[in-house]
Amino acid sequence: VLYASGMPMKKIGHRGVDSSGETTYKKTTSSALKGAIQLGITHTVGSLSTKPERDVLMQDFYVVESIFFPSEGSNLTPAHHYNDFRFKTYAPVAFRYFRELFGIRPDDYLYSLCSEPLIELCNSGASGSLFYVSSDDEFIIKTVQHKEAEFLQKLLPGYYMNLNQNPRTLLPKFYGLYCVQAGGKNIRIVVMNNLLPRSVKMHIKYDLKGSTYKRRASQKEREKPLPTLKDLDFLQDIPDGLFLDADMYSALCKTLQRDCLVLQSFKIMDYSLLVSIHNIDHAQREPLSNEAQYPADTRRPAPQKALYSTAMESIQGEARRGGTVETDDHMGGIPARNSKGERLLLYIGIIDILQSYRFVKKLEHSWKALVHDGDTVSVHRPGFYAERFQRFMCNTVFKKIPLKPSPSKKFRSGSSFSRRAGPSGNSCITYQPSISGEPKAQVTTKAEVEPGVHLGRPDVLPQTPPLEKISEVSTIPDPYFSPVIGETLQMLTTSSTILEKPEVTDFTESEFIHVSVWDAG
Repeated sequence: VLYASGMPMKKIGHRGVDSSGETTYKKTTSSALKGAIQLGITHTVGSLSTKPERDVLMQDFYVVESIFFPSEGSNLTPAHHYNDFRFKTYAPVAFRYFRELFGIRPDDYLYSLCSEPLIELCNSGASGSLFYVSSDDEFIIKTVQHKEAEFLQKLLPGYYMNLNQNPRTLLPKFYGLYCVQAGGKNIRIVVMNNLLPRSVKMHIKYDLKGSTYKRRASQKEREKPLPTLKDLDFLQDIPDGLFLDADMYSALCKTLQRDCLVLQSFKIMDYSLLVSIHNIDHAQREPLSNEAQYPADTRRPAPQKALYSTAMESIQGEARRGGTVETDDHMGGIPARNSKGERLLLYIGIIDILQSYRFVKKLEHSWKALVHDGDTVSVHRPGFYAERFQRFMCNTVFKKIPLKPSPSKKFRSGSSFSRRAGPSGNSCITYQPSISGEPKAQVTTKAEVEPGVHLGRPDVLPQTPPLEKISEVSTIPDPYFSPVIGETLQMLTTSSTILEKPEVTDFTESEFIHVSVWDAG
């Protein structure tokens, strides 16, 4: 397949290019498909508004409405300059409820999708799907395969239950499922929330699964203006991860855990976390001439209409029925920093959830596991996939911003202890300044095992000798410790076996004083 310029283009899936250079999908031109989508949605939303509102019933999830659009028009449809087509709407009452749940009014839905031409995204996925975005950045329209549309239909009752319990989620928010029948082909499309506003320049983008097998972007992908990189690229580019404050990190990980549990219950796998990063510091240093291709937010002066639609709201934002939680600084992104301390905005969401662990996927995993390590491939059983996904995101990709040490613990960070043999043959602890800033315990032997010592139980304090014996123990000749603390340290080390690093350095000065006073009675 050739571009209009004569450059070859590989056909991917059902997506191709016609002789004029226009993108096609199942041999239907992109312009005809966009026009059919807008005509069909205008009709179905308008007809739905005449039906009274009521509770969603189980049969509503399986209803399919169909309307024919002849090019010359009819009593119900307007005339148009495309070929004849049929437009199907799946579960219209159920999806109306979903849109209401996210605060999307019918007139806003129509205005966003049908008032101006849809914008085709050139950076489509490797699956061969077409992507369109509404002119106000509100919605994404994606073509899906027959099996994916069928799976979404089966998913709707459980999806309904999950959204009722938790509208704040990183899962895709589905607002409509439709089908355009044209030229003897069925083109199924789904309307979803838009994760990446075009008014914010994205500096780097990752598609992360928690897998390492073949998870590196190809050279062809890297040549794109904004390539979609993968797990191995992330580990190479950002080895230290992305740092969030403690509350944000906790909210994000809890949301991921909750969403993965839902996906696991539906036996869904092979999903990804899309992480797109806007670097605030880089954007401020970029010349103004580069901002011409990323204009200011003039097309969308108001916040997004849908509730819980931004990354920030998905994890902890307040509902915007009475106002907005977005600011000019955040634009719905999650504030973070990299290891250099640069300020970032993260736009994230779970994508590609319409993959069920059916026979084909089981066969794919079995084959890959024979050739490679079965735990590293992306296709895996849902339970293992969810666990690995969460572990990678919350341990490797996202991390807490390290807290500054409190003043009471400074003596631990600036000093270390080593144990040496005293004059009496028993081991004792000496103070040594730490060169690296980390406390180090050097054990040089030797300790007598006395009655009352709990072998293998460093968490249990040894038996305290009587007060007469305490007075006989020599104090530590070190000016940094008081006699009481020194006696207690000597007592503990005399009657214990070899202590490892955490047990030596995890005692604070106040704890030693407390042990000594309590035992003295």
